[in-house]
Parts: sequence; C-alpha cells; structure tokens
Amino acid sequence: MIGDDNTVTGGVLGAATLLAVNYAVVRFLWEHEDLDRLVEGEATVLIENGKICHDRLRKELMTVAELAVAAHKQGFTSLDDVDRAVLEPGGVVSFFAKKPTAESTRHAEILERLDAITNRLAALEVRAS
Repeated sequence: MIGDDNTVTGGVLGAATLLAVNYAVVRFLWEHEDLDRLVEGEATVLIENGKICHDRLRKELMTVAELAVAAHKQGFTSLDDVDRAVLEPGGVVSFFAKKPTAESTRHAEILERLDAITNRLAALEVRAS
C-alpha cells in the first residue's frame, strides 16, 4: 500500500484496508447524523419558484450556464421550465418542473381547437375548389 511493495498480496491487502476504513467511516457517520451533516453539508436551493438564486450559485461556485447544462441533461429545454433546483450534498442537482397553471392549460386547449378548425377549413376549401 505504501512503499516499494508491488506484490499481489500487498495490493489485495491495501484494497481490503481501504474498503474496511471506508465501511467504518460510512457506518460511523450513519450513526451520527449531526456529524454526517457537518461533513457532507446540506442541500442548497439554486432555483426557487422559477427564480435563480444568484447569490447561492456564487457561493457554490456555479454559473448559470453550468446550471442550464445540468438541466438539459435531465431533459429540460430551458431553465424557464424549472420551478425548483436543489444541489444535494453528494453533488447531484435535482430539478423539479413547473406545473402548468389552469390559464396556460386552457390557452393550449384553445390553440389546439383553433388549429383543428383551421385544418377543417383548409380541407373544405380544397373540396370546394
């Protein structure tokens, strides 16, 4: 593990030691939630109610462009579609989509109906010609 030991046994012993230490640390932190929160940190809200929290982005050393790339990776076309974004302690950014308002839903329905009417009128004009 440390030194000039290049044997397979030394490598296996080093790997086993690392796994054992990792297990012990994870187990210890799991049993001591306050210490785990201190070590891991807490979640940081980056977008709240559709508005970007620039001060929190700056604190986390993130740019709006990096946030947009993370949103694109999760299927969002734009940050305008995001209601809430949270930087989790493990480094993953979770995005939550905006829910459509009743007004926007109704507007979309009216546009669909208008398109259907336009298509029917076009078909009638073709028949009449």
